[in-house]
Amino acid sequence: MRHLVNEAGFKERIHIDSAGTGDWHIGEAPDPRAQHAAGARGYDLSALRGRQVGRADFERFDFLLAMDEANVAALHSVCPPALRHKIRLLMEFASPGAAREVSDPYFGGAEGFEAVLDQCEAACAGLLAVLRERLAA
Repeated sequence: MRHLVNEAGFKERIHIDSAGTGDWHIGEAPDPRAQHAAGARGYDLSALRGRQVGRADFERFDFLLAMDEANVAALHSVCPPALRHKIRLLMEFASPGAAREVSDPYFGGAEGFEAVLDQCEAACAGLLAVLRERLAA
């Protein structure tokens, strides 16, 4: 998403961050397999470090995007009720007929990380289209 936003010239207008619903990877770099797959597509993930979603995130961001329904539920459990409308599945922004959830590549091989990147690229392109409309309004 950062790559698309930068290419579109919206770097100063769209703030992107990443966080998990659990605390088990706080401070850690992304999985080396994810970094390798992303690097092959020109995305540098090396500066990223895991952090946990906090209460301020629900105020700060217009969207809190989850990869799957389990993470949607986890976000709902800590989100103030008035802000729950901000929680969405990332894949809602992909083309119709796409999978509803981003597949979990963790226990598979390199091809799983490639599939995740395919899914995320498609959904992020759709998300950028939505954000372009909002910024134009």
